[in-house]
Amino acid sequence: MTQLTVTPDTAGITDVPGFEAAGVACDIRQKNDLKRLDLALIFSLRPCTAAGTFTKNAVKAAPVLLDEKHLAEGGTFHGIIANSGNANACTGAEGLRDAQAMAQRAASSLNQKPLAFFVCSTGRIGQPLPMDRVLKGIENAVSERGRTPAHGKKAADAILTSDTRPKTVTVTFTYDGKKHTVAGFAKGAGMIQPNMATMLAFLATDFSVPRSFLQKTISEAVTGTFNCVTVDGDMSTNDTVLMLANGHSGVSVGDKSPRELRVLFAEAVWKACEVLAEKIVSDGEKITKVVEVRVTGAASAEDAGKVARAIGNSLLVKSSWCGEDPNWGRLASSAGASGAKLIEAKLDILYNDVPAMTAGKPHPELKPKWKEIVKARRFTVTLNLHLGKAAFRLLATDLSEGYVTYNKSE
Repeated sequence: MTQLTVTPDTAGITDVPGFEAAGVACDIRQKNDLKRLDLALIFSLRPCTAAGTFTKNAVKAAPVLLDEKHLAEGGTFHGIIANSGNANACTGAEGLRDAQAMAQRAASSLNQKPLAFFVCSTGRIGQPLPMDRVLKGIENAVSERGRTPAHGKKAADAILTSDTRPKTVTVTFTYDGKKHTVAGFAKGAGMIQPNMATMLAFLATDFSVPRSFLQKTISEAVTGTFNCVTVDGDMSTNDTVLMLANGHSGVSVGDKSPRELRVLFAEAVWKACEVLAEKIVSDGEKITKVVEVRVTGAASAEDAGKVARAIGNSLLVKSSWCGEDPNWGRLASSAGASGAKLIEAKLDILYNDVPAMTAGKPHPELKPKWKEIVKARRFTVTLNLHLGKAAFRLLATDLSEGYVTYNKSE
């Protein structure tokens, strides 16, 4: 079986043949800062099929509404315009007009139709975009676009808000003698909670992919990756994952393709999303720990997810992780309060591979080992419910004093 090559911290989107990118500064935050990149352009020289997933928040930002409309209307696509520093959310009809104007300016500058572009925004909610700066920034991005690694890295930098570092990945594999690529970049650090997070993620591939197959592939990948991380339990207004397929390789992958090719493509997309999702949670605002919460032996997948999320979002649990206190009682309490089927007398809890509870009975003699485990920046807690075969994996973080201080105000 052909192996995937997964490389994090790459140029990202420009690693895919036929894609150009740019990142420019246009002072969207209006702080007289023309050094911080805040507007990104992704442009495909060839028409693309596209697929995406969006926030389930009932309060959706204007760009989300626009992108959902563009995707529903179908057709072919050529790119994405994304800005940081302003979410263009809770901005009413004016916000929707501004999002449309961004698509129109990109389209007219690149001799395309407005429907060929998606628009994404991230940043502060409830403020109008400084459209004079944004539209000028789009023109600058169009003129500065290119295919070099530097162009891809600038685009990845331009969508960051409270992130401390860019998040990029490239996945490649060879099939039938030809190399294929899936690559992308993302942002996200706060308001991180399924379904998806305060996050934007953009992926691209050089395959030709029918829209229905592309949508199925990205939806499944998002469910198992971006929807399985949490930092603070809040869902954003702007969450968006978009994927473009430009067919540059001349090879198509779809429902009728050989099984090996379909599996390889799906695994490449999944792995790219997995790397980006882990980068997002690992860069959570002022966190000190990343904790993998594994729930096994649940009666149903829904129950497994309930237990994992109850633990990963518990303020008491997250605070104990920050304090490096292996307070397994809080894990048991959160699991029991999750609404999932659970029998205390069957419950196992482990820190890494060291048991804290077996069949409902604690192991106080092992506390020194638990304390050593929770000192690490990353560790695993496992709960085996012994009620079935369902499982769920969630990446969570601690709750630090730094997070509270950082989020006291904007």
